Amino acid sequence: MTNKPQKSDAPDYAKTLYLPQTDFPMRAGLPQREPEILARWNDIDLYGQLRKRAKGRPKFVLHDGPPYANGSIHIGHALNKILKDVVTRSQQMLGHDSNYVPGWDCHGLPIEWKIEEENYRSKGKAKPNFKDSAAMVAFRKECRAYAEKWLNVQREEFKRLGIIGDWDHPYATMTYPAEAQIARELMKFAANGTLYRGSKPVMWSVVEKTALAEAEVEYEDHTSDTVWVKFPVTSPAHGALAQASVVIWTTTPWTLPGNRAISFSNRIAYGLYKVTDAPADNWAKTGDLLILADNLAAEVFKQARVAAYEKVRDVPADTMDAIECAHPLKGLSGGYEFTVPLLDGDHVTDDTGTGFVHTAPGHGREDFDIWTHNARDLETRGVSSAIPYTVDENGALTAQAPGFEGKRVIDDKGNKGDANEAVIKALIERGMLLARGRLKHQYPHSWRSKKPVIFRNTPQWFIAMDKDIAGRGQAKSGDTLRARALQAISVTQWVPPAGERRITGMITGRPDWVISRQRAWGVPIAVFVREKGDGSAEILIDAAVNKRITDAFETEGADAWYTEGARERFLGPRAGEDWSKVDDILDVWFDSGSTHAFVLEDPVHFPGLAGIKRKVDGGKDTVMYLEGSDQHRGWFHSSLLESCGTRGRAPYDVVLTHGFTLDENGRKMSKSLGNTVEPQKVIAQSGADILRLWVCATDYADDQRIGPEILKNTVETYRKLRNTIRWMLGTLHHFKRDDEVTFSDVPELERLMLHQLAVQSAVVRKAYADFDYKTVVASLAAFMNTELSAFYFDIRKDTLYCDPPSSAARKAALTIIDLLCDAILKWLAPVLSFTTEEAWRQYRPDAEPSVHLTLFPESIEIFRDDALAAKWETIRAVRSVVTGALERERAAKRIGSSLEASPIVYVADRAMLATLFDVDLAEVCITSNYEVREGDAPADAFRLPNVPGVAVVVEKAAGTKCARSWKILPTVGDDKEYPDVSPRDAQALREWKALGVTV
Repeated sequence: MTNKPQKSDAPDYAKTLYLPQTDFPMRAGLPQREPEILARWNDIDLYGQLRKRAKGRPKFVLHDGPPYANGSIHIGHALNKILKDVVTRSQQMLGHDSNYVPGWDCHGLPIEWKIEEENYRSKGKAKPNFKDSAAMVAFRKECRAYAEKWLNVQREEFKRLGIIGDWDHPYATMTYPAEAQIARELMKFAANGTLYRGSKPVMWSVVEKTALAEAEVEYEDHTSDTVWVKFPVTSPAHGALAQASVVIWTTTPWTLPGNRAISFSNRIAYGLYKVTDAPADNWAKTGDLLILADNLAAEVFKQARVAAYEKVRDVPADTMDAIECAHPLKGLSGGYEFTVPLLDGDHVTDDTGTGFVHTAPGHGREDFDIWTHNARDLETRGVSSAIPYTVDENGALTAQAPGFEGKRVIDDKGNKGDANEAVIKALIERGMLLARGRLKHQYPHSWRSKKPVIFRNTPQWFIAMDKDIAGRGQAKSGDTLRARALQAISVTQWVPPAGERRITGMITGRPDWVISRQRAWGVPIAVFVREKGDGSAEILIDAAVNKRITDAFETEGADAWYTEGARERFLGPRAGEDWSKVDDILDVWFDSGSTHAFVLEDPVHFPGLAGIKRKVDGGKDTVMYLEGSDQHRGWFHSSLLESCGTRGRAPYDVVLTHGFTLDENGRKMSKSLGNTVEPQKVIAQSGADILRLWVCATDYADDQRIGPEILKNTVETYRKLRNTIRWMLGTLHHFKRDDEVTFSDVPELERLMLHQLAVQSAVVRKAYADFDYKTVVASLAAFMNTELSAFYFDIRKDTLYCDPPSSAARKAALTIIDLLCDAILKWLAPVLSFTTEEAWRQYRPDAEPSVHLTLFPESIEIFRDDALAAKWETIRAVRSVVTGALERERAAKRIGSSLEASPIVYVADRAMLATLFDVDLAEVCITSNYEVREGDAPADAFRLPNVPGVAVVVEKAAGTKCARSWKILPTVGDDKEYPDVSPRDAQALREWKALGVTV
């Protein structure tokens, strides 16, 4: 067969061939074509049509985890949003009403910090005085405008990725209704008794001047000063330990002014050790008596440069709690005169250190917990349980750290201050330092400023994890936020399953949720309090006051809280009482954790999501959350706690997590390394469908890699898929619906394709249902490249191109290709949303206006025929031997095209031979003729080790080359009217002539 130029006097048979014809170009031109498709989706209101078509179906809602509105999107954003789009499109095509409302996080420190930098610090202007109501509101308006600017930028960038959603009505945490609902959610915690103000050590950013939650820190390498310090024993009941010291080890010397106790463990073996030899200039002196854990004594003495020591005796752990010590800084500036007790603590180990833990209740959670747990007993022993405030918001030691006031732990730029050296110097002067060193370890840093944080005791607002939650009546014993959250985790589907273990561990061990921030841009902690005098506060619970607050937020936004006269306005008749307005703002994780309350439960602003009845409530609808794996401690976490605290269950049914995006070498992307991949550049060069294919072809559960070579491979994969689609469209140009044949009448090869289509249907539908997109891509790519292009289409090209118009075989093949094209375009639509849409307009211009309005094909499974597939496994095994033999002949230049060959196939096994009786191997192997013989083949016959009993000898095909189909057949010339073609081709030419086509 050919469409090459003919000699002027030769017939032009090309006009009688059904060669593929299509306007679907080989070169995709995605960067130019995709915007046109986006415009068309907008013109036909694709999102609106999807909602109308899906009305009444079970809902599958992907609730968008809000990206932060403060810059252009990066490759991680692209990965996340593409995955979300593939979820919603595929769930829609599986038969759900799969809605997606995009959203944004708009409050918080990064925006506030940027406004301060751009509008104030860079211009030498002072930051507004937030005690000035007008200045506060003006500053917040600047933050709002900044967030709105970037929200609009990101919206257009997300849309360019092909994401379908309600872009005209997104949600944003800074909209007035959202701010009002966030305030309502906070008020629910106040009403159920779990909101409280307390004095606890929290992670504090000196650079940003605010408390941070665990979700706002990342652990990075940090080098700390380490010290081994002596606490002299003073308790008279332990005369035998007179002159001895308990030794502690710490990586934060600056916290020693806040020390109030030493923790030990009743599980550790301790001893009294004596230094018997030490250098004269050493801090550890000959004769020193030290109490240490037996397992750690040798290492301590090594660090202290002790030449020799001996164990004097055991010190039983069950006597430790009777020991009292003096503070090592006793007498400095008249301070530290108090007793330092020993407390039994489960957190103490003998893995490192000394077996004792320096306990500063204002500087660590475990320190705080053990101190408060023992507070009552300490008071009876005459030890004050008060927790000092030794460090202020600037990282400077206070007057409650006598001798060190003004020394900085960390300066305003996040660099190490002079507090450590000052404390170490004082210890040396008092003879209390045993050793010092440096340790590189993982230490919490603010994920915004990238600077180390400190732990400091400050009054903050918390939501209790372990307090019984009060309902309409009495609080139910054991009904705590932690218990509710753990139960909710157990009934949620986690994809991949490891996510359940991760978040369970986080919830099991997490402290109370610190929700207050000492900043300006956010939703205020909109409650009124009455001071109790001990650092705690009574919260006003008044429905009328709450309603005045939230009504104002609905119409004016949370700025209303900061306007002049806000206290009197909201308290109303109670303004004369001693209630104070709280001016701290909420942690932005509380904002985003509350989004379910104003997106999934607000039919006024989000009517497309109205009426969700989840399976957990006895309904049939599903809500999914999908974010990166870091959100186990972020959005998944805060949403879980917020919803469990206010509704008793998780806000989601399914949680899917993906990894992070790395470069091709597995390194974190960094502008300084020059290894970033910007989605905008990939789209401009190759198109968004290339990014979509990359996302779906990767194992999103793990970290993904991307770079020039990986994208090059993705482009090649795309090219093959596109070419297969293009060939089907070109071939179907000649298909008329009237030519369809019933599936029961198709030849065996077509029935095999129906079977394979049925197998693909099961694989693809299950993969989409399981959110397993890499299997979708891998399975369809293999099917299209191997089973279709390299096998079925290759075999059927002769029939499709050359058979007469009346050919039943040609019509059968077209019928099957039509079914294949329909299924493949629909199956690929969630992944290659632009390409399949372009192809669909070529394929079915008069059908649905968009492939995305269709459902995945159903009932294909009825075509499954495993017996037929097994038979063709044998035929294809024989075909592989023939193909190998042809390749050998072609390499030896004994043949060119396979049509020049007539293979002789020797088959030793009679069962296999029987399988070949009704198969045209010339057609299957694309040769002009063939012969099958039973028995042994000549020694030089071609064989394959994995197909025993089959051998092939290739002979030249006998006959004349058909001028139309290029087959070499002895029958060419039998037809006198068309002597240069085969009888089949002569019949085709007669039919074409009858249709008015002359050659």
